[in-house]
Amino acid sequence: MTNLPLATIRTTPEDFVVEEIPAYPASGKGEHLFVTLRKTGRTTIDVLRDLTRAFGVDDRGAGFAGMKDKHAVTTQTVSIPVPIAVDVTPILATLSLPGVEILDARRHDNKLKPGHLDGNRFHLRLRGLSLEDARTIRTKLEETARVGAPNFFGPQRFGRDGTNPARALAWLAGKDRGPRDRHQQRLLFSALQSMLFNQVLDRRIADGTWTTVLPGDLAKKHDSGGLFLVASEGSELEDAQARAAHLSISATGPMFGAKMRWPEGHPRQIEHEILTAVVPDPKRLDDFRAHGEGTRRSLRLEVAEFKASDPDASGMLALSFVLPKGGYATTVLSTACRLGDATSRPGHASDEDGGSENSDQVP
Repeated sequence: MTNLPLATIRTTPEDFVVEEIPAYPASGKGEHLFVTLRKTGRTTIDVLRDLTRAFGVDDRGAGFAGMKDKHAVTTQTVSIPVPIAVDVTPILATLSLPGVEILDARRHDNKLKPGHLDGNRFHLRLRGLSLEDARTIRTKLEETARVGAPNFFGPQRFGRDGTNPARALAWLAGKDRGPRDRHQQRLLFSALQSMLFNQVLDRRIADGTWTTVLPGDLAKKHDSGGLFLVASEGSELEDAQARAAHLSISATGPMFGAKMRWPEGHPRQIEHEILTAVVPDPKRLDDFRAHGEGTRRSLRLEVAEFKASDPDASGMLALSFVLPKGGYATTVLSTACRLGDATSRPGHASDEDGGSENSDQVP
């Protein structure tokens, strides 16, 4: 909304601090080395390549729970496939990577995979604000923390020029061969999934139903992540709607794919209309299951542990909060202000904060 105050993010990397919250600790044994690191000015993929090169292993066996911003100070854990026979102590003792601080390294039984995290903690500074605007933003974000934010994918998800969904559609229709690299294939397909999810969320916002649950919705429990079908009538429906009002559950939207679970009733009708308007033959998704089998994503983003400072005389507002995996800090901020990214420039994509980085553009 153009009438929202304008705030600047990422004036310095220290203005955008992200700390990954792991889903589980390393076991201390196994053929994968879990490396916890703090990086500045580096992408996750670049750091992984440096680490696998240092250990002399194939980077295809490396893993991560989530990619983190380049223009930020971010802490995360990655996994490197290192045979048990290899003594990692001397390698770690002499390891020096630009923009990277190794915080911990422990062995584990399996590779880290995308989504193997509980969430991310953010410490952010917004700059260039008047005292009045800073107070307005803080008040609005406090409201967002109470009711949740629309769980949109940001524009970064769609590539530097926003064409990844269109390229995915051409690939899906057989008009384009698509990229050869598997990582780039997944990025293209996820861009299409994300665009369609955003369209469903737009429809639910327009209908005024994104914060509640409808009969036939597949609702997500915020505490456990479990899904359940919302009853069509009676006390079970009333109970679900009351739980949604208290942000205990939220309706979900589609990340379309061959194995995605469909809702029923009116929610299913909305999703089917949006999918077939873009992909006339949804069965084509079966051919792309290797790049995304489909899942459900909450329409609402839960904002936990929200704190905001009193704005200072320089026009800076400091914030901190925790988001579940897959949530974007910029999505939360956009409920209260317009964002000017100090790192943005022509031909350069701003980074994502809850998932992929500026490597989302497929060359």
